[in-house]
Amino acid sequence: MAEDVSHDTARDLSAALPSAVPDGSRLSASATVGPAAPSAPATAPATAPATASVDVERTLVSHGALIAGIDEVGRGALAGPVCVGVVVIAPHESSDVPRGLTDSKLLSATQREHFVALIGDWSIAAEVGFASAAEVDAIGIVAAMRRAAERAFARLPAVAGALLDGSHNWLLRPPAQLLPDPSEFSDPHPDHDQLVRPAPGARTMVKADVSCASVAAASVLAKVRRDAYMRAASDRHPHYGWDSNKGYAAPAHRDAILIHGTTDEHRRSWALLPAASADS
Repeated sequence: MAEDVSHDTARDLSAALPSAVPDGSRLSASATVGPAAPSAPATAPATAPATASVDVERTLVSHGALIAGIDEVGRGALAGPVCVGVVVIAPHESSDVPRGLTDSKLLSATQREHFVALIGDWSIAAEVGFASAAEVDAIGIVAAMRRAAERAFARLPAVAGALLDGSHNWLLRPPAQLLPDPSEFSDPHPDHDQLVRPAPGARTMVKADVSCASVAAASVLAKVRRDAYMRAASDRHPHYGWDSNKGYAAPAHRDAILIHGTTDEHRRSWALLPAASADS
């Protein structure tokens, strides 16, 4: 059962605005994500799905308070990191949601790139946290998702509550959880830093990534960042087709594993091949 969102005292929004992160590897309210987006029209394409709203977010926090929308990308992939997008907004003071903003899976790659700058302008702050394939192997996918979210929250202003896509609140830490310390992982990717902060209490909502603007925005940013990571990884490991399959279980990806073996980007604790292929 999901936690209740706390209704903290309203925050002064001017004090909550974060400073820009200079290294380009993290998102701020004015940052861009991944490769430069192509020129886009002032509004989303006419064929865009219905725009998500902040109606739900406004029921969860008081006037002046901040809320974080959260969504993950890469949970079911065979290779690459799991990424968690977190977008912070002040729903009662929010300006118009970018037209056509919705779940990243309903948008084309061009549309997702189009929304990156718009989300940066619309939100208070935004981050994408990463957890590597090695971490997925060491602590499991759910704990890795939680760690990625905590890395994102460590770089964001405090919020009064959070809204999470789905029915399971995977942000909650199990009691007396014993996991390898983040410092045990030395992945060179700049987002795999060791600074973490527990996520706030969250409400879960099925299809929040479709109807809730903060969660939809989080899904878009996480998807754009992870896709860019996998394209770069494909340059290092060209046999696996990650520029197109993004590390998921496409037949060509599994065929390449059978021929070339695994890489440090693969989740080696997973069943990377169908049972018949693995036994042959």
